[in-house]
Amino acid sequence: MQAFAYNTPGSVADAVKAAALEDSKYIAGGQTLLQSMKLGLIAPSALIDLGAIADMKGICRDGNAIVIGAGTTHADVAASKEVQQAIPALADLAGHIGDRQVRNRGTLGGSLANNDPAACYPAAVLGLGATVHTNQRKIAADDFFVGVYTTALNDGEIITGVSFPIPEKAGWQKFKQPASRFSLVGVFVAKTAGGVRVAVTGAGANGVFRASGLEALLAANYSAAALTGATVPADELNSDLHGSAEYRAALIPVLAARAVG
Repeated sequence: MQAFAYNTPGSVADAVKAAALEDSKYIAGGQTLLQSMKLGLIAPSALIDLGAIADMKGICRDGNAIVIGAGTTHADVAASKEVQQAIPALADLAGHIGDRQVRNRGTLGGSLANNDPAACYPAAVLGLGATVHTNQRKIAADDFFVGVYTTALNDGEIITGVSFPIPEKAGWQKFKQPASRFSLVGVFVAKTAGGVRVAVTGAGANGVFRASGLEALLAANYSAAALTGATVPADELNSDLHGSAEYRAALIPVLAARAVG
């Protein structure tokens, strides 16, 4: 691995100042960044470790929402009594990301900033209609995910936390790729104050997306039976060695029905 400077700022403001160095990268849990560096895909001149910023960690309830700091690990989200009680589907999702090592190192903010097209957290954020907080602004979930590995974040902008509205009902189902445990297809369904939302990860050629056809069916009748015979177009879905676009299209309504329960 190439040589690089290493910074451990104690605040978000200090992290932003450190990022002024040319070709520097923020690092949270390092589950993707370090692997990319080892493979020689990227060679930053400096790493800015966000792990020491206490204000970016923790979980609390704020009115009718659960607010989770961007530096909070998947394991902590899964183990949180507040999350388990308010949004059990979110705790379940976090508890099945990767393996135990990944869950104890990976963070909410790191996952969202990387926006892997098969990552689990984007489905929860989009499915619950969450709000992403940064050091500059607040970004609605529908505006945050732009494309594969691409978000609405500006250069140097840092995710500081996410506010998840507490839904009336929610469920998560994941058909995982057995080696990586990433979602071959993952579906998060939520009945919220603003309506029914169905978010799909692992299947879309452009990353996480909402299945509007399934949302309409569930808005009329929020039950698994409402999705009997439902279909999803395969036109804009992934096709790879793990499964064809048609296979993924067939999985989506099945997993959505299971998520509804």
